[in-house]
Amino acid sequence: MNLIACVDNNWAIGKNNQLLVKIPADMKFFRETTVGKVVVMGRKTLESFPNGQPLKNRTNIVLTHNRNYRVKDAIVVYSLEELQEELKKYPSEDIYILGGESIYEQFVDACDVAHITKVDFAYDADAHFPNLDEKPEWQITQDSEEQTYFDLIYYFYKYEKV
Repeated sequence: MNLIACVDNNWAIGKNNQLLVKIPADMKFFRETTVGKVVVMGRKTLESFPNGQPLKNRTNIVLTHNRNYRVKDAIVVYSLEELQEELKKYPSEDIYILGGESIYEQFVDACDVAHITKVDFAYDADAHFPNLDEKPEWQITQDSEEQTYFDLIYYFYKYEKV
């Protein structure tokens, strides 16, 4: 399974249920990487998308504890056990964990690849991604040249569990 996220210098991913920054090249990478795949997210992550709608051309799976929650064009599951049963239907390499914070924390150990866009800035944030640089089992296996978007510097990294 894969993780995919955009993080800042402190591994922050969001504030008030919104991304910290929207970089067009990162959004394009996300879209190209996940299209045709299975994307797993929590309810609040889904609700942060445009119009709170599932992502097109992907199998969207939403985890929530609210048993009354329903979403058109998405599979809704209500427990980690139910989610794990659902995920058995798909090839592991086609599954992408999209967040938020608690979903990332629950799945970081089950994943073996992480696509991380690191922005060289520290934002005011209330949600974080697990710091893979502090986990010895994760290593950077690919990195990009320095990228810029206006005055922001960022890099694309691929981490793999060793």
